[in-house]
Amino acid sequence: MARETSVIRLRKIDHVCLRVGDVAEAAPRYAIQFGLTIRDLASDRATLACDYEPYSLELVAAGPGEELGFAHCAWQLRRSVPLEAARDWLKSTWESWDDRGDHLVVADPEGVEHHLVPYLHEDDRRPAVARRTSDLPALRPRKLGHINRLTADMEGVTRFHADVLGMEISDYLEDAGTWLHVSSEHHQMALVSSAAPHFHHIAFDYVDFGALRSLFDNLASHGRWLSWGPVRHGIAQNMCGYVRITEEPLHVECYCDMEQLEPEHEPRTFPDDRFSSNTWGPLPPRSYFRFDAAAIESERESLETRGIPLPPVSG
Repeated sequence: MARETSVIRLRKIDHVCLRVGDVAEAAPRYAIQFGLTIRDLASDRATLACDYEPYSLELVAAGPGEELGFAHCAWQLRRSVPLEAARDWLKSTWESWDDRGDHLVVADPEGVEHHLVPYLHEDDRRPAVARRTSDLPALRPRKLGHINRLTADMEGVTRFHADVLGMEISDYLEDAGTWLHVSSEHHQMALVSSAAPHFHHIAFDYVDFGALRSLFDNLASHGRWLSWGPVRHGIAQNMCGYVRITEEPLHVECYCDMEQLEPEHEPRTFPDDRFSSNTWGPLPPRSYFRFDAAAIESERESLETRGIPLPPVSG
């Protein structure tokens, strides 16, 4: 597959879908704690929005035997790429995909599910600051910005996102990480090398660091904590904090001030050191990359900083 021949072009992340144990519990939890707005709520499905978009977060009831957490990520095609063109492209380039009629479902080499949805023609295309609302809360994300996942096949999964989905590589963290973008913002997808694949985090964009301060105070009052942060990334430059979600095995990154890339950006390779990951301070605790009970307890009780090491993964 030659990167230059890709006809897939993505506009942005359309939404992320999570499987939850109780939709009626999870929907207000994400709304109250992160400032999202519930658009629709039923017993088995809810949709929530960051701003004026239809929705950015979809919550579905987990079925028997289904694991909680990440279900799929949906990507909106650019206006110049009709769904039929994406369908033809997948026919010629990738075997693991399914045609659902109004959208396409494609799985990467590790089975992670991506949905391709048509370009959304909006009736009101004005920026958020030029519009009026009687429904949206004051402290809310501006958008769903990106997702991050752990991969045991960095080369194959990177090729999939570049050659099949048409993403551009932003930067590398030596062999430990790859960041990819579909717009001028530094990344919409991040891949981190790991012994086993696992979804890591969804990321919401807030207006500035002052908004993050108020947000983190709100989250703390609801019993949440930062699994890592506040952080200033050397890669991508954004300021952020990572919030541990115990009900679903993932983190939520809340960030601002993401780097904007120039046209024809050339990928850079950053050294795999502390400063590239966090110019302000330490690398994340080892629990940050784990989702088992021991990792959660280590963070909740600050065991690592009290000299109690994180035990290895059992089994």
